[in-house]
Parts: sequence; structure tokens; C-alpha cells
Amino acid sequence: MTSRRPREVRIVPDGPLLVEGPVELVTDDGETVVADRFMVAVCTCRRSKRYPLCDTSHRKRVRVD
Repeated sequence: MTSRRPREVRIVPDGPLLVEGPVELVTDDGETVVADRFMVAVCTCRRSKRYPLCDTSHRKRVRVD
């Protein structure tokens, strides 16, 4: 059995999830998206035109609390 360390996932407040890559993401409709970068930004606001990958669209809209 090989010993591997856990993959790191960073939660960015009001931003994406940063996941150590490469990763395969499966969307709710069953589509598989492969990202081979060393760090992958996964959209959590669903505003990205490249969903499930983040394209920073969340920055255009300002939240009012």
C-alpha cells in the first residue's frame, strides 16, 4: 500500500475552493471536467461562465450585508 498525504482544499471567503490538482470534477448533470493544473479554483457561487471552474465572475457583484 502506498502512503499519500491528503489533498489540500482551501476555502476562500466569498471566493472559490482551491484544490490541489490535478482533479476530475463531476457536475450535477454527470459531466466530467478534467483540470491538470497544480492548483484548481472550483466555483462555489455558480456565476462562472466556465463552471465548475472559477473565472472570478463573483468579483463583479458586490454583496450587501
